[in-house]
This record gives sequence, structure tokens and C-alpha cells, in this order.
Amino acid sequence: MLESTPPPPVSADESAHLRRVAEAAARSVGDLLRSGFRSGARTETKRNHHDLVTEYDRASEERLTAALGDAVPDSRFHAEEGGAHGAGRVEWIIDPIDGTSNFAHGVAFFCVSLAAAVDGEVVAGVVYDPVADTLFAAEAAGAFLNGEPLPALDRTIAEKRASVMTDFPSAEDLATDGSAALDGFAELISTYSTVRRPVSGALELAHVAAGWTNIALGFDTNPWDVAAGAYLVRQAGGTYTGYRYDDGPAAAAGAAPRLQRSVHEAPTYVAHGPGVDATTARDVVERLMAQRRAAGHRGKAR
Repeated sequence: MLESTPPPPVSADESAHLRRVAEAAARSVGDLLRSGFRSGARTETKRNHHDLVTEYDRASEERLTAALGDAVPDSRFHAEEGGAHGAGRVEWIIDPIDGTSNFAHGVAFFCVSLAAAVDGEVVAGVVYDPVADTLFAAEAAGAFLNGEPLPALDRTIAEKRASVMTDFPSAEDLATDGSAALDGFAELISTYSTVRRPVSGALELAHVAAGWTNIALGFDTNPWDVAAGAYLVRQAGGTYTGYRYDDGPAAAAGAAPRLQRSVHEAPTYVAHGPGVDATTARDVVERLMAQRRAAGHRGKAR
């Protein structure tokens, strides 16, 4: 049985304030990232040769945490490079460069992703594309693009007309799912008008919120990859469904609040705009998740 939706943990005014703080922080690293882009930035590897980090990731994160902490002293941080630290009421979920591989290889599809969460629920989010100087933001009142409300996108889009952005299948997906990953990808390509792999989950979700693409999906993400983007999609009127290994779908917009409040922590997701037929995308994700559960796969250690 679904419970009634609990009241938000912050007021609309505080949500708007946190959005403005996040916008200013994200813009504050724009010059840094633009100067480092296509500059021959030094790269290092983390988990494997697909997982890169640069000096600009670390410098961006340091600036972001300083700016956010100064603006909101009651803050703690959950960031890709620095991990969890601090003990404040407002949790900032930070990806200083989402799409580091693109950044390092000179591909202009990467972003800064910032989400503010209180009591486990995201209440403001920003995704900033510094190359295009495009700022996506969301608060309790709705979703915005460069400060202007995003237009309503409620229209019917059949699968054969829909576009998809995804990081799937990654090398990890291929190692986990084998040929089933390629079969799933082939099904997406055959069904939808176009499928692209731009490899920046946060920016892909922002494009769904703006209506520039119709569907996004991903497997085994981290909270900093999707927290801001998931909130953007939902505040723009779209649907974001998270999938867990222990209990199936975590939440669609308007579903069980216990799970919805931490939907950004679900490792796998499908997101789409209002009126978009995402049946095949959901089927592919649910089929692979069922296969993974049966095999005992539990995703990344968190």
C-alpha cells in the first residue's frame, strides 16, 4: 500500500535559496573548467582505465565545497573525489566534472552537478554545462533553464520517434551481463529513432528535463551522477524510476515516499519526459536487473 506523500523537509523559500547558492557555486568554476578543457590536462586512473580523474576535477571540487560551505555554513558534503565529510543539516551531493573522460579527451559534453538534500530528500539541484554556458536548475517551484522556467513538455511521443541518451553498455555492464548487454543495446537501437552514448549521466538527465532528448537510462550509478539530474527531471514533469537490487523499482514520481526520498541512491534508472513511451527502455532495464539479481550481483560498493 502506498503511503501519503510526506511534507517536504524545507520550505519553498529555502529550496529557492539553495538553488541560488548552487547556481552561483556552479558558475564559479566555469572559467576554471573552460580553461582546462582541451588544454592537455593530466589524467590519472581510479578503478580502471575507463575511470579517469584530472587536476581539474579536484580543483573544481575544492572550489565548490568552499563556496557552498561559505554560503551555507550548516553543510556537509558527499562528493565524488573527496567522499563524505562535514556534519551539517544540508547535504551537498557533488560531481565536480560529470563526464571526465569527455573533458579529458576534448569532447564538449560534461558538466558540474550539484544537489542539495535535507533528511535524505533532494530539495534543489543544478547541472551546469560550462562549454555551452547552459545552466539547468530545479527547486520546489519547478525547473529552470538559464533562469527561465522550462516550458511544459506534456505531449505524446511514440517509441519509434523517441531519442535516447545513455552510458549503457559500459565496460562494467559488458563484464556483468555478457552478450545480454549487447542484446539489450541492440533492442534500444532497433526500437528508438536514435540512441546516443554521450557518457555524462547528469547532463543526459538535464537534456531529458529540457525536452532535448526523450529518454535516459543507466546502470550502477553513484548518487553524485544522478541526484541533481533526477530532481530536474521530476520537477520538469518527467518520470524518474530507480531500480535497486534488493527490492525492485525504487520509485517513480508520485510512488512510495519511503523509496522516493532516496531515489538518487538507487543504482539503476530510467528517466523520460511526460507523454514519452519508454516501454522498451524499461523492459531492457528490468530484464537485465532481474538477471543480475538472480546471479547475486549487487552493484558497486558504496
